[in-house]
Amino acid sequence: MNKLVTLLVFIALAWGCQSKYPGVPKTYNTLLETAFANAGENSAELQKALSESPKEQKEGMAFIISYMPQRDLTTLKADFLLENSEYAYKAREKYAWCAALPDSVFFNEVLPYANISEERDAWRKDFYQRFAKYAEGKDDMVSALMSIAKNIKDEVNVEYNTKRSRVDISPFQAMKENMATCTGLSILLTDAYRSVGIPSRLAGTAMWTNYKGNHTWSEVLIKDEWQFIEYYPDALNKSWFLADAGKSDPENMLHWVYAASYKPTDMPYYAAPDGRIMEVVDVNKLPENVRPRFEKMKARSEKSNKKETLAWGQNVTQRYIDIYKESVKNSQLKEDELMANVVVFDDNNTSKSESRLSCRVDVSLDEKNVNFGYSPRKTDDMNQFLQFKLKKGTNYKFVVSNPENKIKKEFSINTGTNEIQDISLVLK
Repeated sequence: MNKLVTLLVFIALAWGCQSKYPGVPKTYNTLLETAFANAGENSAELQKALSESPKEQKEGMAFIISYMPQRDLTTLKADFLLENSEYAYKAREKYAWCAALPDSVFFNEVLPYANISEERDAWRKDFYQRFAKYAEGKDDMVSALMSIAKNIKDEVNVEYNTKRSRVDISPFQAMKENMATCTGLSILLTDAYRSVGIPSRLAGTAMWTNYKGNHTWSEVLIKDEWQFIEYYPDALNKSWFLADAGKSDPENMLHWVYAASYKPTDMPYYAAPDGRIMEVVDVNKLPENVRPRFEKMKARSEKSNKKETLAWGQNVTQRYIDIYKESVKNSQLKEDELMANVVVFDDNNTSKSESRLSCRVDVSLDEKNVNFGYSPRKTDDMNQFLQFKLKKGTNYKFVVSNPENKIKKEFSINTGTNEIQDISLVLK
């Protein structure tokens, strides 16, 4: 009798340790049940995606369904999810760098079908086929990701342009319009990386501390260290915006740098363009010159009634402050120096990207050339500048030239006393 009782207890315990869903760890039981319940009439599609997933893909599919935003629970179909999973796992099988990833990283930074609030395009198969050639034959992940960064613009035929239809434009829509701004460009780059098994995510800020705007870029995980890169690449952990990111305010979440996460964290990704930051920012405490812009954002957010978190985030501000400090160790401004942010404009409409003109800019002092560079193009981010380190309170001659457009014009510029000075050189 005692043996029978012991056997029954053992069977009961063993049964209790099993997952309700074959091939899926039991830790997902409650999460999946909640997801299926919240999916309503679309529950059958999600259950189909889980049941038809190959054995080695089941936990990944369980992860995606368990943490899926409510909007997607009620709309995404099994075929969409199964194709996304199939090609993500193909990349894991093909590329050594992806095969070596822990499941937690693969699930959260390779497998997801979207980044933030963009439309849900079925980009995975198309991008796997597009970008495999740039990763082919590469011995390491860094070589592959730099190859993609250098070729993505020509591959997808998308350039920076503020005339795009929406900020968080999806990959296929950006390719249809042939344009996107920093958020859309970063979505393209991150999805391209994920298509060949490179762990990637969006990062950005809702507003720089100088209130000149916001920005979004991509991050990649290399040897357990997150590094940043842009659609128009310089190098890893090197870009025009680093000085702005390095001056982020750790005490003010409006100025934090955020990294996006598919799996829920303790906060939304407040750098997203859906206005969520307005829930925690007192518009009345903002500087008067930027208050109208934020009031419009708040009104738009309230009108759209976006209460759902479409992307989760984490605060990575300190990492960018540390990277910036390290980058300027040997190039600190002296007491009598400032950083000049220079942009050349074809006309007086200095708020439009289309007015910018890429020209050579030479800076001279007492008829001696002290520096030169090339000003941002129409397709560059609006927050990008040509930067010169100059002396404070000094009169410089700036010569703007562009032989192709038969341009050569001189400007006399007196520098001020602040550490940063914006200089707009208007040709007409």
